Amino acid sequence: MLSRTADNLYWLARYVERAEYLARILEATQRLTSLPIAYIRESNEWESAVATAGCAHAFFAIYDEANEENVTDFLAFSTANPSSIRSCFEVARTNARAVRTALTVEMWDAINGTWLELKRYGNGPTSREELSRFLRWVQESSLRFDGSAYRTMLRNDAYWFTRLGVYLERADNTARILDVKYHLLLPAQEQIGGALDYFQWAAILRSVSALTSYHWVYRESLKPWHVADLLILKDEMPRSLASCYENVVRYLDDIAVAYGRQGPAQRLARGVRTRLQNAKMEDIFQNGLHEFIQEFIADNNRIGGTITQQYLA
Repeated sequence: MLSRTADNLYWLARYVERAEYLARILEATQRLTSLPIAYIRESNEWESAVATAGCAHAFFAIYDEANEENVTDFLAFSTANPSSIRSCFEVARTNARAVRTALTVEMWDAINGTWLELKRYGNGPTSREELSRFLRWVQESSLRFDGSAYRTMLRNDAYWFTRLGVYLERADNTARILDVKYHLLLPAQEQIGGALDYFQWAAILRSVSALTSYHWVYRESLKPWHVADLLILKDEMPRSLASCYENVVRYLDDIAVAYGRQGPAQRLARGVRTRLQNAKMEDIFQNGLHEFIQEFIADNNRIGGTITQQYLA
């Protein structure tokens, strides 16, 4: 496969996954800000949404205040934000057009139909109810594309590169959600286990479709160490860091076998996977969850760069 084709497939999958992630962030933030003021107190959930999306610097270069209108516009519809939902779908569709013959009919219909439907929203929904429907539609569109890839693609290098894009992006997203929870969402004076803490953890779990899974696994009320355990170390949880890297290693190994050689990307990914397998939650908390997640994000970015050098450049 040409490196240019692999690059387009890889980033097509990453941008579709990113669009869904942004929709989940906005939906969770909207849910939190709908709570009575007695629960949310003085915390600025919209500012934390921008931080979770990893674009706070770019946001405050344009806007003076992180409120619902500004954050929703920036993360969902702004053409000035290269990682807005609109921009993600536009770049994804451009990449899809460039590799049209490498996609199945169902995949092309899913991404092209999403782009055409998005244009009908114009500058964005005019009410909270319409915004909620829009965010649901974004998530369903991402699921439709991902499902079409899973159910119709040959298991060859084209499929493996799209899967790498999905799982590297998903791992980064999950890590950022956890990191922001501990450092921005919970006010310093609020005790862990309070009402604010409970609703924020529930919102975080909903944002990664893990609230029901949490209760199935732990069968008790929400506790920060259990949530972190579920989203970091549980292979059974599809959006956990461990599950993402189980898949990253698998698809990098498939590519290595097909191309007849391994490289630094395989070695780095295997190292991250081994650290996650050997990690214990009590050690992570003792040494600092923030430090652990920051190290993971740096490793994830390094692996993404190594994949680009090894296969996509």
